[in-house]
Amino acid sequence: MSSLSSPALAALCLLAVGVAVPTALRAPKTALAASLGTPAYTKTGELLAPANYREWVYVTTGIDMSYAPKPAGMEDHSTFDNVFVNPEAYRSFLATGTWPDKTVMVLEGREARSKGSINQHGHFQSGGVMDLEFHVKDETRFPGKWAFFSFDSATGNGTLIPQGASCYTCHTAHAAVDTTFVQFYPTLLPIAEKKGTLSAAFLKEEAAAGAGK
Repeated sequence: MSSLSSPALAALCLLAVGVAVPTALRAPKTALAASLGTPAYTKTGELLAPANYREWVYVTTGIDMSYAPKPAGMEDHSTFDNVFVNPEAYRSFLATGTWPDKTVMVLEGREARSKGSINQHGHFQSGGVMDLEFHVKDETRFPGKWAFFSFDSATGNGTLIPQGASCYTCHTAHAAVDTTFVQFYPTLLPIAEKKGTLSAAFLKEEAAAGAGK
């Protein structure tokens, strides 16, 4: 994952799209937890990235979503962010409209390109993983139940983002369900609506937005 100051990390805090780092980021096999559907950590508390997360349930893709302006010089740079969740958590959400303990959400950033092969319009995803970030629910491990992890290099494991970081308060204030931005997940939002699990903060924002139209 990116450093705390990178736009892509801000995207994790929103589970929306940020700006990709300029070089491909791939965690080596030695740093990966083998085919795990639950969070796993090193002895020092770093997160091990599941090697098979792309076999998990695909939730959504955003492009260039952000709550902050792009840095100077990056205005023409676009990134797709693909969101995956471990299958156990997904099945639980379908049944309950909220996320169970041991939920692991992955935000994978890939470069958006427009010129290639026969493409004439729009964008397609290209190349390797540019950014990799995690949002983990581990109720007995983290004070607020959820935590964010960032990969700072291609050779490291996931570094815990401190609980005082703005992403935690942002999720609490604006997330639709259990500090996650389900409002951006088109197949899951109707389930949360049906189950009545939308947060009071989100409902208040939606009501205010509707009144302003």
